[in-house]
Amino acid sequence: MGYKVAVVGATGNVGREMLNILAERQFPVDELAALASRRSLGTEVSFGDTTVTTKDLDTFDFAGWDIALFAVGSEATKVYAPKAAEAGCVVIDNSSLYRYDPDIPLIVPEVNPQAVHGYKNKMIIANPNCSTAQMVVALKPLHDRAKIKRVVVSTYQSVSGSGKDAIDELWNQTKGMYVPGQEVEPSVYPKQIAFNVIPHIDVFMDSGDTKEEWKMIAETKKIVDPSIKVTATCVRVPVFVGHSESINIETEEFLDEDEARDILRQAPGILVVDKREAGGYVTPIECVGDFATFISRIRQDVTVENGLNLWCVSDNLRKGAALNAVQIAELLGREVLKKG
Repeated sequence: MGYKVAVVGATGNVGREMLNILAERQFPVDELAALASRRSLGTEVSFGDTTVTTKDLDTFDFAGWDIALFAVGSEATKVYAPKAAEAGCVVIDNSSLYRYDPDIPLIVPEVNPQAVHGYKNKMIIANPNCSTAQMVVALKPLHDRAKIKRVVVSTYQSVSGSGKDAIDELWNQTKGMYVPGQEVEPSVYPKQIAFNVIPHIDVFMDSGDTKEEWKMIAETKKIVDPSIKVTATCVRVPVFVGHSESINIETEEFLDEDEARDILRQAPGILVVDKREAGGYVTPIECVGDFATFISRIRQDVTVENGLNLWCVSDNLRKGAALNAVQIAELLGREVLKKG
């Protein structure tokens, strides 16, 4: 006996990836509903070797369904997630709406699986921000060994994090650089993204941080340890898929780079590719379609007493979104629902 699973926002980038990953990981699905807005009603989406026709989210009855994977924005989530939860269906939400609610668990299964039992508070589990998810997978095993005091992270985030329109904007702007008369002005982003980098993701806050930077700080504290100090600079780069991060870590206890490398090699969800030679590291283009979070460039930071530097790369549509949501569903199944 398996699960009745609804994917909400099934026609979007993350929703389609959720369907792919459910099939790839052979999640025990007895019945699947692909839900979308009325303007996408009737669109066909792939689920493994089968094709599923989308149903209308507005009229869907969640009663009798086990899990709903939400891949829509906060406004739609605010309307439909409570309806699903009230009907007894556990919501795993990819938006930012519930991440900072103290009664709703924010989960990365490799990091804080015990938090899954908190779903009972509101029948909702939150999926973290894409840039946070891959970072905390790397931080947790090092924190367990040497207790992290402070993290300084700079991100290099791909345009797929902004959705399909952003992917199109990068593609069209790039072509337009070489074809006179086909130049494309910025619309998704405030400045040109082709052949450029933009140190601005989400809105600016009074502190001078952007909301994306604030998210990384708040979510790391909630998922790993509230005592960790985090400062972030989040940058959009002209890459289609795959987020990269340069992470500087300061620990309470000394941690040798060789031991750190061994710890990360043994940690769940991580692949270490760290050769000190040309090409001995992972770049975003190589991580696309992979489940792992890749770690490279592990080395001592000698400017502080107990410091490490590392390079972290992951497919943001997978670990940063769809994969983590499916892993939460797997965890929920193992620990709580116990079907399949």
